[in-house]
Amino acid sequence: MRAPNWYLLISLLSGLVWASSSQPALSGELEALKHELEQMKQSMEALQERIKRLEAMPAPAAQSVAQPPAASPPTPGGAQPSIAELARPREPFSLYERRGPGQLLFDIGIVGDLVGNVVQRSVEAAQGGTFAGRENRFFPREVEVNLFGRIDPYAEGRVRFEFAEEFEDGQRATETKLAEAHLTLLTLPFGTKLSMGQLPVRFGLLSHLHREALPQPDPPQVLLRFFGEEQFRESGLELAWLPPLPFYLEALLGVFNGDNEVAFGRGSLKDPLLTGRLRTFFDLGESGAIQVGLSGATGETGEGRRSILAGFDAKYKLTPVGWRHTLFTLAGEAIYSNRRVDVLGDPDGDGVETILDTQTWEGFGWYAYGEIQPWKRWAAGVRYDWTQFPADPGSEWALEPYLAFMPSDFLRFRLGYKHAERSRNLTRSQSGGSAGISDEILFQATFFLGAHQPHPF
Repeated sequence: MRAPNWYLLISLLSGLVWASSSQPALSGELEALKHELEQMKQSMEALQERIKRLEAMPAPAAQSVAQPPAASPPTPGGAQPSIAELARPREPFSLYERRGPGQLLFDIGIVGDLVGNVVQRSVEAAQGGTFAGRENRFFPREVEVNLFGRIDPYAEGRVRFEFAEEFEDGQRATETKLAEAHLTLLTLPFGTKLSMGQLPVRFGLLSHLHREALPQPDPPQVLLRFFGEEQFRESGLELAWLPPLPFYLEALLGVFNGDNEVAFGRGSLKDPLLTGRLRTFFDLGESGAIQVGLSGATGETGEGRRSILAGFDAKYKLTPVGWRHTLFTLAGEAIYSNRRVDVLGDPDGDGVETILDTQTWEGFGWYAYGEIQPWKRWAAGVRYDWTQFPADPGSEWALEPYLAFMPSDFLRFRLGYKHAERSRNLTRSQSGGSAGISDEILFQATFFLGAHQPHPF
């Protein structure tokens, strides 16, 4: 019986030796476990404190806006939808995101467009430069304050205030005006949208754009002569429709007051300004993309004479695969004008002109430009203009190369040189001068603060 006792004694001694040798390792593991438990305790305390703060906050008010209707289920087998399905209101492509307490329900953006020009003294005396009455000056052409956003899941709104240095009645002054105020209903039947209020009329390629969004420092001459410096903005309604076709086609129909004094000027819905536009788009794959449009407008002038405008425009863009900006842009537009004008004369020789007759006056103008942007921050281009005067004899042409530098997506500088020649002298001043030939240096600096909606193709 002695052998087992020796075996038991040897086993106990071996266990004591192993325990004494592994004591430091066990102690280290216990310390690590204690540290992890302490971190978990702190995290639980922080989570409990956050839950208490959330429970103490007042509950948000219940939403009064009704839930949007469910989208129409797709027709089986790819069949054409019925008239009832087309007429049913449907959800917009994206709904307005939910906002938290204390946040604005709309976006705010500011755009500053500063321009300067240097031209001959004779052109300045005739007030015949690109910016009439503001030759050889640096001034704020347009400072915008934009407020825009979703009103509810079915509508969006936009308000734009404009501050600019204007020249009227021989005086320069900084004026403040309400440039835009309109809402758009997004979910009308048959895939239509309706905009109402004071809004830019989408006629042609550039006439509806804000001045800072133009591709050059100044608008093309045909737009200046046919629509004026204020571009084409009206008060009324505009209906947009995307028909269910295998290709993209946008149709626009507008009914407006006709306040544009250069092209129309009647300013009454008894004889409204009617506008229309068709626009299509083709994706050419790696070869780029092209947009083509047709526009028309008919209304009355302030004298009650009929005025008709028709336009054709096209724009091509090439964006190589993997590029984040457009490499090459080529665009152009042609506008035809047909209006009834009064023929004035002084048959009695008493110095008082009277209306002798009315006649139809036709005018035509066009422009084309190309721009290349080999680097993200640098671009260069050239524009050519030719236009007749819409209500007077004569024509003019201009050539304008320009260079653009964009330090960031929110800051841009442009420098251009413009040579213009006219078949007759344009003199807006009693001090004489001559604007038959002008050579002008144009400078533009544009900055963006806050939110800014992207411009279309």
